[in-house]
Amino acid sequence: MYYELYAAWRFELENTELGSLPSDFYARAADYLRRIKEENRMLDKKTVKATLLENELERVKCMLHELVWARYKKLVASVTESQKIPSDLLAVEEESMCAVFLSFAESYQKFAEKLLLGQVLSQVSKVGAKKVRKRVALRFIKNIPAVIGADMKTYGPFMVEDVASVPVENAKILVKQGLAEVVEVS
Repeated sequence: MYYELYAAWRFELENTELGSLPSDFYARAADYLRRIKEENRMLDKKTVKATLLENELERVKCMLHELVWARYKKLVASVTESQKIPSDLLAVEEESMCAVFLSFAESYQKFAEKLLLGQVLSQVSKVGAKKVRKRVALRFIKNIPAVIGADMKTYGPFMVEDVASVPVENAKILVKQGLAEVVEVS
């Protein structure tokens, strides 16, 4: 694996075009790193073999770091220039990330074009936006100690006849256990 990594690293640093990587390259490189670490962990640190393995580990990490960033820069440049990237050049991990990035680049390009035409997209999809948690008003019918809410905030302690607003998830549990009642607000 060392020589394969070295060849890929050297190609990416010496050439402007993107080199070809086997689809399982990164998985094998990660496994290679893991095996070096395991082997080195079991050796006496004062031995020559341990020193050699430590040096190999550092060189492998350095080459991997430089290889990944060189490829990243080339991939970003290709995507932003709307060039099609042949999937046979990419490892599995790169292929899935490029698909997402390409989708983003196309969406942003459409946004920029509309903006220059004096239009703005009225609805922008908020992928990954935080889910808004609803809250429910409860009247407590039994004393209960403080609880940690679904939003990771502390609520309580509550005494009989206290009224409080808590996350829906917690409200369902408290009502089901007979500790509180939902307050109808009209």
